[in-house]
This record gives sequence, C-alpha cells and structure tokens, in this order.
Amino acid sequence: MHLAALRPEERLALLVALLLHLGLVAALVLQPDHNPVVPMPERMTVSLASDVGLQSTAPELSAAARAAQAPVIADVPAPPELAEAPRAEPVPAPPRPAQARPDPQPRPKVQERTQQVAKPSPAKPATRPAQKKGGASRIGDSFLDGAASGSANADSRLPASQIGASAKASLSDAIGRQLKPHWSSPQGADAELLVTVLAFDLNPDGSLAGTPRVVRQAGVTAANQPQAGRHAELAIRAVQLAAPFDLPPEYYNAWKRISAFRFDRKLSQ
Repeated sequence: MHLAALRPEERLALLVALLLHLGLVAALVLQPDHNPVVPMPERMTVSLASDVGLQSTAPELSAAARAAQAPVIADVPAPPELAEAPRAEPVPAPPRPAQARPDPQPRPKVQERTQQVAKPSPAKPATRPAQKKGGASRIGDSFLDGAASGSANADSRLPASQIGASAKASLSDAIGRQLKPHWSSPQGADAELLVTVLAFDLNPDGSLAGTPRVVRQAGVTAANQPQAGRHAELAIRAVQLAAPFDLPPEYYNAWKRISAFRFDRKLSQ
C-alpha cells in the first residue's frame, strides 16, 4: 500500500496515530520505578528432634506465682465484730418520805328510781280519700286540682274574667290534641298552604251546640283552589267526630264558645 494512494485526511490520521504510539512508548520507558526493593529474609535454622527426654526442660513456676489464686467467697458474710460499750450501772433513787393518806369517805348511795314510760302507740297513716278517675282529659294536672265531678253545677264555674291567659292556652292545646286523631288535610298541589278557621259552641257536657261555622280561609292559590272547599269540610267533620270534648267543667266559661280555631297541615303532624 503506497502513501501516494491515500487521501489527505487518511494521511493525517495515520500521522496522528503514529505520534500517539511513540508518546506512549516514551512514557513507559521514562517512567521512574517506584517499587521498593524487598530485602531477602534471613534464614532460620530448624532442628527436628526424634527422641523425647524423660525430664521436662520447661522452666518451673515460682512458689509465689502458684499461691496467687482467687480467694474463696463465703455464702453468708460474717457480721463485723463491734466493741461492746460499758453499761452504766443504775443509780438508786433516794427514798421518798411517807405521806399520810386521808381515809376515803363513803359515797352516798343514790337511790335508783324506775320510771315507767308509756310507749306511744304507732300512729296509723292517714287514709286519703279515693280519687275519682275522670275521663281521658289531656289537660295538665294543674287544671284538674280541685275539679268537681261531672255533676258540677253553675256555682263551681269560674267567671271568664278570672281565667288567665295560660289557662286558656292549655285549654286550646287540649282541644287540639282531641281534634288531631280526626283531622287530615287533603292532598294536592299547594294543599299544605291552606288554612281554615272554624267557630263552634259547646254545651257544658262537651257536646256541640250547633254546627261549626267557617270564619275564614287563608293560603288559597290558583293551584289549590279546588281543594279549598274540601279542606273546610274535613275541618267541620273533625270537630263533629271529636265531640263531646273532655274539658274541665270549672273552666266552662272559657271553652263554651270557640270563636276561632285554626286547621292546617301542622295540626295533623
């Protein structure tokens, strides 16, 4: 292969490779030797004996070295010996002079008196009069204290001016509890908005004195207009089914004329 047949870039590459090889060879030749020279070990003379002597040639231990053994610890340590202190002899106390004791005087005898105490007889519990069971009144017990029986006359009735607002509110709640089982509002669009207010009169025995009357209606819309008449009919029917009402007769002047009672969805809940 002739150099003239090579291209210029091939010649340049060949020259660079030659220079690098020459530089590597020079670095290996000129590198100093850092390995130290290891000295040769000295020779040791070893003699192998085939015969065993009858006497030991090992050095003997001294008597002091043999006695250097650990002490034996006892299981229970001995108590330390304490020097007894000399006891002091008791000094006899001087004799006390004899004193004359006064003769004991005889105590007066107390006469015991037995008193007879009358034992009180066991008191019998006061018998309470049997309480009469009234009807199924749903008014609080505070309105039933002292209430007369069903045959109460007009003299036991409280005037309307002496009946407070709390008593009237309790009577209204009692009438509502007795109407609730018989009242159910109609179903339909916006039926829950309907409100019917009735007025009705009651006799002293709680029965109706005439037919309940519609005072007014509220919550009527275009959607529940067909249900308004049905709402009023169901309210009147509930009053008729709940009569006779069980109410305290002494408050008759407060419940004989119900001027406005509200029927709505909440009454049936």
